[in-house]
Amino acid sequence: MRYSDDLVEEIRMKNDIVDVISGYVKLTRRGSSYFGLCPFHNEKSPSFSVSPGKQMYYCFGCGAGGNVFTFLMEYENFTFVEALKFLADRAGVELPQMEYSKEAKEQADLKNTLLEINKQAAKFYYYQLHTERGKQGYDYLKGRGLSDDTIRKFGLGYSDKYGSLLYRFLKEKGYDDEILRQSGLFLADEVHGMQDKFWNRVIYPIMDANSRVIGFGGRVMGDGKPKYLNSPETKIFDKSRNLYGLHLARSSRRKNLIICEGYMDVISMHQAGFNNAVASLGTALTSLQAGLMKRYTDEVLVIYDSDEAGVKAALRAIPMLKGVGLTTRVVNLRPYKDPDEFIQHEGCEAFEKRLEEAENSVLYEIRMKERDFDLADPQANPISCMRRCVVSLQSRMRSSGTVILRQWQENTGLPSKYCESRSVRWHYQEPEGRSVSSRGIQPQTKKRKRAVSKKHRS
Repeated sequence: MRYSDDLVEEIRMKNDIVDVISGYVKLTRRGSSYFGLCPFHNEKSPSFSVSPGKQMYYCFGCGAGGNVFTFLMEYENFTFVEALKFLADRAGVELPQMEYSKEAKEQADLKNTLLEINKQAAKFYYYQLHTERGKQGYDYLKGRGLSDDTIRKFGLGYSDKYGSLLYRFLKEKGYDDEILRQSGLFLADEVHGMQDKFWNRVIYPIMDANSRVIGFGGRVMGDGKPKYLNSPETKIFDKSRNLYGLHLARSSRRKNLIICEGYMDVISMHQAGFNNAVASLGTALTSLQAGLMKRYTDEVLVIYDSDEAGVKAALRAIPMLKGVGLTTRVVNLRPYKDPDEFIQHEGCEAFEKRLEEAENSVLYEIRMKERDFDLADPQANPISCMRRCVVSLQSRMRSSGTVILRQWQENTGLPSKYCESRSVRWHYQEPEGRSVSSRGIQPQTKKRKRAVSKKHRS
């Protein structure tokens, strides 16, 4: 069923855009319009304009603009139908019931039930954390430097050592075994029956961009394995499409997002005032997660652990972020392993400085590739080393290859002649008369190729 244009217009007219946006942004009247700080980018001077006459908004800083529906879709990440229902409820307009097929209605009901189960489970885990049984989990979180406000903000909880408490709690709520099995919160055992999937763990509720609990992560207390356990894929949880902490980071006034590895990294950064931090839900960033970040920012700072696994993860993430059009820089945390450890030892001011000094991602990639070559080795061929690095990064170097190579030359201490070697420059420059092949930039004539080779031999 499609809502009529007349009904949509009625709902729009009954929701004054100034009144709606005032619930999110502090507005001040200037002449015939209202101005405030833009909620879609970081700014110090108000450039966000709302026109009551036109019933439109526009930001002169970032170009965001639209009507009352557009605002809610952008700010709340609503679909159009969700924005329409929100405004209809606000205006007291009763919408006609959407007609669903039997199958569609069953799927919608299933998702709503699973969301309600997760909500109840999150409340249960939070309550358990603050009981005598949860003292071990609570002491762990306090030992990590978290305040009670932060624990409450992220809804952190605890699952007891006994493996059926949550199951009994939800059964008392009236949920049957089949729907509980689909929630991903339980394991079915022929001998013991339904058992809690998470036990003896600190619990991290995972929320979508609209603050709905869609899954959980659990960190074991003690030496049990695995150290971290996450919800399986369900009808409402797809880890490749979500980011931990995004429901809070999306409202940050900082100009960028920070992508890091784990729950505690995100939580500790938020507590320290860096409320633009998110984490991928798994070992590797996905293209869907990169696209999700693009909805909220144009720049991402990569802060993965400084160990070898973290370096590899960063090198995998950079082209993925660039592929969706995001400017990408890499933050150096050494000598510390992760953001949590850095902030604990050096404090917020030093961390802010590291963010400001974040390295161009292409330079970072080159610097990491330098490790494959011992340029101090007399037997090494610097031109060959540089050429191999340039070729591997060719697609991202066309516009700034010279600058990057000169920066590399300064970093390595190599003579400038190596950066100006035609054999190296051939791979990132595209002058007239040369064509691009799968092997890089190639001369169009054999004569030219022979001349270049002869010069190199001399």
